[in-house]
Amino acid sequence: MKSQDVRSTYLNFFEGKKHSIVPSAPMVLKDDPTLMFVNSGMAPFKEFFLGNGTPKNTRITDSQKCLRVSGKHNDLEEVGYDTYHHTLFEMLGNWSFGDYFKKEAIAWAWELLVDVYKIDPDILYVTVFEGSKDGDNLEMDQEAYDFWKAIIPEDRILMGNKKDNFWEMGEQGPCGPCSEIHVDIRTPEEKALVSGKDLVNQDHPQVVEIWNLVFMQYNRKADGSLESLPNKHIDTGMGFERLCMVLQDVKSNYDTDVFTPIIREIETITDTEYGKEEKVDIAIRVISDHVRAVAFSIADGQLPSNTGAGYVIRRILRRAVRYGFTFLDKKEPFIYRLVNVLSKKMGEAFPEIKSQKQLIENVIKEEETSFLRTLDQGLVLLDRIIETTKGKEVSGDKAFELYDTYGFPIDLTALILSEKGLDLDEKGFNDELQKQKQRSRAASEMTTDDWTILVDDAVEEFVGYDHLEAQVKLTRYRKVTSKKEGEMYQLVFNLTPFYAEGGGQVGDKGYLEDAKGDVVYIVDTKKENNVIIHFSKTLPSDLNATFKAVVDAKQRYRTECNHTATHLLHQALREVLGDHVEQKGSAVHSKYLRFDFSHFSKVTPEQLRDVEDFVNARIEGKLALEEQRSVPMEKALEQGAVALFGEKYGDTVRTIRFGQSMELCGGTHVKNTGDIWHFKIVSEGAVASGIRRIEAITNDAVKDFYSENNRAFFEMKDLLNNAKEPVKALESLKEENVALKKQIESLLKEKAKNLKGELANELSEINGIQFLAKKVDLDASGIKDVAFELGNKHKNLFLLFASADANKAMLTCYISKELVQERNLNAGLVVRELGKLIQGGGGGQPFFATAGGKNPAGIEQALKEAKNYVQ
Repeated sequence: MKSQDVRSTYLNFFEGKKHSIVPSAPMVLKDDPTLMFVNSGMAPFKEFFLGNGTPKNTRITDSQKCLRVSGKHNDLEEVGYDTYHHTLFEMLGNWSFGDYFKKEAIAWAWELLVDVYKIDPDILYVTVFEGSKDGDNLEMDQEAYDFWKAIIPEDRILMGNKKDNFWEMGEQGPCGPCSEIHVDIRTPEEKALVSGKDLVNQDHPQVVEIWNLVFMQYNRKADGSLESLPNKHIDTGMGFERLCMVLQDVKSNYDTDVFTPIIREIETITDTEYGKEEKVDIAIRVISDHVRAVAFSIADGQLPSNTGAGYVIRRILRRAVRYGFTFLDKKEPFIYRLVNVLSKKMGEAFPEIKSQKQLIENVIKEEETSFLRTLDQGLVLLDRIIETTKGKEVSGDKAFELYDTYGFPIDLTALILSEKGLDLDEKGFNDELQKQKQRSRAASEMTTDDWTILVDDAVEEFVGYDHLEAQVKLTRYRKVTSKKEGEMYQLVFNLTPFYAEGGGQVGDKGYLEDAKGDVVYIVDTKKENNVIIHFSKTLPSDLNATFKAVVDAKQRYRTECNHTATHLLHQALREVLGDHVEQKGSAVHSKYLRFDFSHFSKVTPEQLRDVEDFVNARIEGKLALEEQRSVPMEKALEQGAVALFGEKYGDTVRTIRFGQSMELCGGTHVKNTGDIWHFKIVSEGAVASGIRRIEAITNDAVKDFYSENNRAFFEMKDLLNNAKEPVKALESLKEENVALKKQIESLLKEKAKNLKGELANELSEINGIQFLAKKVDLDASGIKDVAFELGNKHKNLFLLFASADANKAMLTCYISKELVQERNLNAGLVVRELGKLIQGGGGGQPFFATAGGKNPAGIEQALKEAKNYVQ
């Protein structure tokens, strides 16, 4: 059965059981601070399990893209070395929110596997939670055992411990026992030697878990205790790739048609053959897995970067690059070429990978090129470390600096050292790595108390589109303590005028005031699992009071100006640059806006002016806001509303229109574009290949901008003696400056020419070496020219020139190449040592190197000690 049929069969089966099929949510999470990425099928539905939302159907089924590369669920280092772990994987799931429970979940799972997929029941085992005698003191899941016993022989029902058979979404929240279904696809000969039941959950590559049925019936509190949930839920997850392995009768996920087209392409590009050599096979598996994770992350809106989720994606891609670099001998970008195969294979099920194909290829290629440069630089730095290493072992702290500062992989360092007969101080490296991890953990350490419920009100209404003030009641609160922020309180109200951060727009600030006039300040507002949370440093003195909640109107207004301007900017870019422009991210603050968009070349100054003029024309046109709330998604798209990739939309949406600009948006906006006053672009540049970024300002910020520029203009005019035409005056000064520079260059060349003859006469012979160490009055370029001209006329030359300018000193060392080869002299090492005397450092090539420092007084000593290298 082909993989496409495996997926559709699953979805159609549960659709027949009255489940609604929903599309995969984006992998990058926007309103869950506990997760960077969707790491299991249930993550997009957490709000329903937590009781913070109501699903459109109590029965849902889907195939969810998941990524496991960080935190508790981290499979990254196992990927490639075994045949069944992945970074990105599909989780086939069926869900019940307070509807059916264990009986139906178990019966339908068996029916699908045995009756529909025709899997031999004799190769299946199931596990049941055996109970625990720890603090939870949980009993065995007898209910699940009895349901299974009615279906399969009892010798195929195995007891599972808490680690394997009690599922928790985190340290707090819904949880419960689970039943896993395992498959044994070994040969009859292998089965005769060891029973499959002895290999379940033992990391055997052919005895693997394919489906987990989680019975959500408890809630884990902050103190670790469990309480029963008011409604019981079903959360199942079946590994799509593993299921394909079973149904396609192969022994590895990588032998299924999910991966074989990618592997064939890698073989063609790298001129290798999968299945011949283990190191090559591991590299091919790593690359074929990682390109999927990176491609889908980019399609969902997460670009590689140096922080957060973007850093994780960059790390995955760099792991793929270094396996290709080390084991497939690929020293140029090639992974981006696999996106075409991936798009053809998965584009039907996940159209975003097809529509974003060009962007994905461009971003991956640029990242590959950049990291390959890093590897080249790292190799040079590693050579220097090797040159200066005494003995047979390279210190762990130097290897860690190479890893941490320059991004050079430690396994590549170890491989190169072993090839050169050197050892790596692995303990020292791991000690430094642990210190870094501890620093990182300490910085982000956080403790969260349980919610204190004051009013049992699950519905929280947002009234901030229409009101900046409202009378509110506190329904629940909790304390959160972190090293970075200290103690903070999170407050939830029955209704709120505060906008929660989302869609790029920052959260509102403001205050609460009770009847006595006591005030509590709201410093931020965010959304977590569909709940609007207000952050405050203090709690109200009377928790049961009615409060006047007041949004900071000035900040909200400035933010709205910038948010509406992003919509107009998006429209302008599509008009000026073309319909290929798509929003790839935004940040809307009260002081400025940032807008990322897809475009494959630099935006010219003329185009930027056109974009500015387009936006300002709409501002001057005073276009009124046309807002629609709770519009069916299909109707909104029919009307021409622009939807953004990477965003999760519900069945009903909100549309924002200003003239011809119409977008799906949950943010707040001005009532009329005239309120914006003016729009000004302050910068434009590249973020990644094919992604540009514009930063702009509106309203008061534009007034401040023009005021500052006006002040600077009159200061400049004053320096130009109040010239009537300051631009012409500046052009004249510029031309004069260019002419004077040319004169100076000519004089310096003449000076260097004359100096060259003098210096040649000062050469002295020491041990067969033509030696000169001297302070000269030339710039860096002149010194280099003199050194190379002397080098062309004299053999066996060792030169050390010094120069000083104010509080700066420079050393330049030139050594003839024959001396480098025959006498093992190295200009880079010379300036590195002598540079210490001028309180600086430097480097370069063995025949030419420079060092800079801040102590000109050390020059004399450096010139004296230079003679030691040739004596």
